[in-house]
Amino acid sequence: MNLLNIYKKMKPELAYVEQQMEATIDTDQHVLFQASTHLLKAGGKRIRPVFVLLSGQFGTYDREKVMKVAASLELIHMATLVHDDVIDDAATRRGNLTVKSKWDNRIAMYTGDYLFAKALTVVTDIDNEELHCILSKAMVDMSIGEMEQIRLFYDTDQSVYDYLLRIRRKTAILIAISCQLGAIAAGATRDVARRLYRFGYNVGMAFQIIDDILDINGTEKQIGKPPGSDMRQGNITLPVIYALQHEDIREQLLHEIALFKEHDGQVDASTFISLIRASDGINQSQALADKYIAKAMDAIESLPDLTAKKDLINIANFIVKRKY
Repeated sequence: MNLLNIYKKMKPELAYVEQQMEATIDTDQHVLFQASTHLLKAGGKRIRPVFVLLSGQFGTYDREKVMKVAASLELIHMATLVHDDVIDDAATRRGNLTVKSKWDNRIAMYTGDYLFAKALTVVTDIDNEELHCILSKAMVDMSIGEMEQIRLFYDTDQSVYDYLLRIRRKTAILIAISCQLGAIAAGATRDVARRLYRFGYNVGMAFQIIDDILDINGTEKQIGKPPGSDMRQGNITLPVIYALQHEDIREQLLHEIALFKEHDGQVDASTFISLIRASDGINQSQALADKYIAKAMDAIESLPDLTAKKDLINIANFIVKRKY
């Protein structure tokens, strides 16, 4: 079953999650409501709610609890996006104007804060201390990840380890707890929840690596933004880190990166992109993403052979092969 079929099968549940998010962001504050709704209507893969809903099937499926967790985690994800767009000075996301572009930075920051706060209200009536501890710790880690990304802007000496730690906090943790909390909300065993966390963590690492590959290898139509956008924002990703290890192009790359920094990203990225594409950085990054997906598969191998397990496997395979 391909990804579209999985989403089609889950359409009623995902529609309910959308309704939950729409109800949650409702407010009499006109601009805040408009900005939040703009972000919600921009859509997205909704991969985190999908992982919550599928993981909830490994326990006693409690529709209301699982749906609330799904809505909460997607709102947290949306909040991080609107804050990211301010930090990255991004005008568009998925081909749509960002909140900071349609309004301004202040509106965007308050919208992100509002979504974070509302995300927590969704799950307040779930009586599970472990769930709330996991959620709050993840939000702390994500904030640290954002700060680390800013600290490492244009840092050409950062290591693969620096990068992996950063994406663990920025991306992988939220996907990991989407799987974990879906299981916990359904009363699954601790072992099942732990295995699903490991699955989500490894899928999340691969997901971000593939995102960073697509930023170099993709087209604007595919990824909804100009290729090389990460570098324009000062964000040195895994393909670039690997390419910088190749002595034959290192000096050229350092020169291009210095131009980005000097001109605040407002330069032609074609030479930079060509250098990365011609290096082995893309292949090395893809190989690492493949390893993470293999670890994800190992994590859930011993789980019951439910349809949900097959769907998780299919989604993981899609993530590592996707072009958008």
